[in-house]
Amino acid sequence: MERMHDVQTDLFGLPPGEPPGRHRLFFAVMPDESARHGISRAAGLVEQQHADIRPRWIDAERYHATLNFLGEFPIFPDDIVRKAKAAGENLKASPFSWTLDYVASFRGHQPPCVLRSTIVPKPLMTLWQSLNKALVYAGLQRHVEHKFTPHVTLAYGRRELSGVTPVVPITWHVERVVLIHNAIGKGGYQILGDWPLSA
Repeated sequence: MERMHDVQTDLFGLPPGEPPGRHRLFFAVMPDESARHGISRAAGLVEQQHADIRPRWIDAERYHATLNFLGEFPIFPDDIVRKAKAAGENLKASPFSWTLDYVASFRGHQPPCVLRSTIVPKPLMTLWQSLNKALVYAGLQRHVEHKFTPHVTLAYGRRELSGVTPVVPITWHVERVVLIHNAIGKGGYQILGDWPLSA
């Protein structure tokens, strides 16, 4: 099990502290309400047990696991969005369950506090690989990421957690993939595409 030794990027695939662009695009899976409540409880446990890291918490409505960060752009990239939607339409993968069961830190600026799983389900890795193939087929091979470390970011701390914190296992039924647009400084996410997983 990988623990605490990955250099972590921020919520959108870039190192925290990087100068932001105006528009960020990424593919992700977002938790259902049951999983979201479980993730919030896990965050509360960390807050109780590790207040000394003085974390900056992520809003619960932004919980997600990034599958592929497409980039950061000064203007809205219509062509990339069009191709990304085509990739979403061509994505073939089955729904699955993912159990998250511990919290740890990644290294980095304001070390991210992340929720992870002791066992990464094979269908999750298959989904990531299938998305990569769909992106290449859609002409976005330059935007394919070559490493995937499944996690949900809970907070950014002033320092790393001292160790791993087990949490009550959270079962997340992953049934959809979304394409998200985040306009920096302009509020929440805009979902540009939403595709149910189906074999």
